[in-house]
Amino acid sequence: MVDLSRFKSQGVETAFHDRHINPQIMAGLDGKNWRLKDYEARGGYQALRKILAADAGMTPDQVVAEVKTSGLRGRGGAGFPTGLKWSFMPRQFPGQKYLVCNSDEGEPGTCKDRDILAFNPHIVIEGMIIAAYAMGISVGYNYIHGEIFEIYERFEEALEEARAAGYLGDKILGSSYNFQLHGFHGFGAYICGEETALLESLEGKKGQPRFKPPFPASFGIYGKPTTINNTETFAAVPWIIRNGGDAYLACGKPNNGGTKIYSVVGDVNKPGNYEIPMGTPFSTLLELAGGVRTGRKLKAVIPGGSSAPVLPASIMMELTMDYDSIAKAGSMLGSGAVIVMDDSRCMVESLLRLSYFYQHESCGQCTPCREGTGWLWRMVDRIEHGHGKMEDIELLNSVADNIQGRTICALGDAAAMPVRAMIKHFRSEFVHHIEHKTCQVPAAV
Repeated sequence: MVDLSRFKSQGVETAFHDRHINPQIMAGLDGKNWRLKDYEARGGYQALRKILAADAGMTPDQVVAEVKTSGLRGRGGAGFPTGLKWSFMPRQFPGQKYLVCNSDEGEPGTCKDRDILAFNPHIVIEGMIIAAYAMGISVGYNYIHGEIFEIYERFEEALEEARAAGYLGDKILGSSYNFQLHGFHGFGAYICGEETALLESLEGKKGQPRFKPPFPASFGIYGKPTTINNTETFAAVPWIIRNGGDAYLACGKPNNGGTKIYSVVGDVNKPGNYEIPMGTPFSTLLELAGGVRTGRKLKAVIPGGSSAPVLPASIMMELTMDYDSIAKAGSMLGSGAVIVMDDSRCMVESLLRLSYFYQHESCGQCTPCREGTGWLWRMVDRIEHGHGKMEDIELLNSVADNIQGRTICALGDAAAMPVRAMIKHFRSEFVHHIEHKTCQVPAAV
């Protein structure tokens, strides 16, 4: 069994007390311990009180410096240093500035942000208030994925509780600081998880990515400076302010501070969300999830959501779960969705499902993505159903190469990288499909 004592002793509540590590804290979706009084009992809003204290508060610069010290990196996929991102906001800008939380969680395999908002919405609210204070922002939005309407309703309830208690609105906690925060219900489009497409949707337009530059920090929502962070990123901020950036960094490893929530899905005995320190071995995470389903062996893992390159078991079992280790191995930590695949999985069939998803979700704005994702899907479909030719393998690589790096946003890259990684690590299965017109692996049980 995995020794969880070192995880429990950290005392870290970056997003929610994970049900698998601290089950006594968690309740079902219909439970009540997500309410304001429960959050306050766990030390909620103490970080906000700390920075706004009349006698010994923290300046905005001090808050940003603490977040930089913590080593917190964006938990939405890119892993950009959060404190550095906050420092890009033009502090002396004379007009309105905005803060946006990206809760448009649409990456296949990922289900952490909705659980944060379901089980601990106030930690996101407090994190956003602190972030807004650090950047001199007075208005914020939380863009929530369109297919989890009940979570949006819960967040709205939490906002009302925070307003009634004086944590939101004008003159927060008797200070001179004002901040208004609004929930926004999205429309279920995967492309709106891209930050500039999200901004377009917030403005009431079609959700399509913008050209960059200009970047949101200088030209965001309504053309005003805007900072966008992921749900889990904001959820980490209150603990950092209460306990210090050095303490948060110590929970993880250098350049990878704190804890991270991983959505472990696929061929495991106990799929779910697991919050563990950054740098924890993948083998430990797999054991927490009950191991590979009975009677099967680990074949491959997609470590960061469906857009991350797949890694074979031989590589994955040697890695630690952090940005740098996984990047060095040729993949990405991404959204933190760990898709586990056992030895019954056909890589060609798996790629077919991924390719179909990306050609379906392409917004169609860029020709390489609009046309290329369709070509990828059709070629993989041809190979899967026994009509492929040997030259199709290199043609797949060629089309992926013509998509990657040639689109406005990263959806094209997300479609191309799985193709190239599947062929790189599992070429023999593509060859077998073409030569024998059938799968190389045994059927799933």
